[in-house]
Order: sequence, then structure tokens, then C-alpha cells
Amino acid sequence: MKYVALLRGINVGGKNRLPMKDLVLMFQAAGCTDVQTYIQSGNVVFQISPSKLGKLPGIVGKSIEEKFGYRIPIVIRTASQLREILANNPFLRKGASEDCVHVLFLDNTPEAESVSGLDPARSAPDAFEVCGSEIYLHLPNGAADTKLTNAYFDSRLKTICTGRNWRTTLKLLEMMDE
Repeated sequence: MKYVALLRGINVGGKNRLPMKDLVLMFQAAGCTDVQTYIQSGNVVFQISPSKLGKLPGIVGKSIEEKFGYRIPIVIRTASQLREILANNPFLRKGASEDCVHVLFLDNTPEAESVSGLDPARSAPDAFEVCGSEIYLHLPNGAADTKLTNAYFDSRLKTICTGRNWRTTLKLLEMMDE
């Protein structure tokens, strides 16, 4: 079975530099096979036995911290989960352009009480919809100036999230299906 690891904050804005060749070696050392990366922002497609999967974020995270000195959250999804995420985007069903759609992948499913405390008008005309362990974003003016940030959702939902634009998400599933 193939998985995708989504690392948060890698090679973004000149911070947390991590060469993809080093990242591949770390995943291989942790027991992964068929390791591939996509662009420089911490997207890793790989195979690993289900018995080793649960320990993988901790092992790779520790390797990154030891070699590069920073802690990087890692969120993992299966190909079937990614397929479901792609099929259920509420903003695309309403006719939004793929260029304006993003997904935040959460480390866990937030509690309903936390979700109900989110402010839907926080960054109008931007919009979001929480669906299980994902948050779909519609950002018609782009991601640069939105107030719907990782920090906002992390603090309100008591979790860790990492975001990808729609095209990257599509490409990752394509790589998983190869």
C-alpha cells in the first residue's frame, strides 16, 4: 500500500531547508521503499508495512531534528483517503476554480465543539469547510493574505495541520496510483 507524508513548513520562504535527497534517505532508513518526493515542500510518496507506519513520523521527525535542528510535523494519508478527499471537495461542487482551492490535512479529527467555535467570517471572502480530518479552503484572492492559516486552525482545533493547493494534491494521488 502506498502512503503520502505531508511535512509542514519545509523549504518555505527560505526557512527549514531540507534537501529532498536527504529526506528520501531518511524515509528509506525508516523502512520505506519506492520513496519519491514531489517539489521541494515536503511531499513524500512511499510504501511501508502497516506495522511500521505508526512509528514512521516519530522516526523521520527525529532524524530531521538531529540532522537539521528543527521539528517538523508530519501528516500521513493513504491513497484511498486522498481519493476520498479529492472526491468530496465542497467548493468544487459549487463551481469554484481549482486555482482557488486548497486542503489542510489535520493530524487528527477535531472535536465538534472546537469546530463550532471557528469564525466563518474571519477572512471574507475566503471560506472554509471542516470535513473530518481535512479542512477545505476556498481562497479567491490567493493564499498569501488569508487569515485562515495553519496557526489559526491549530490553535482553535487543538491539532496540527499542513496545507496543499489543489493541483499538488491531485499530483500526489497520481504518483500514488502509478
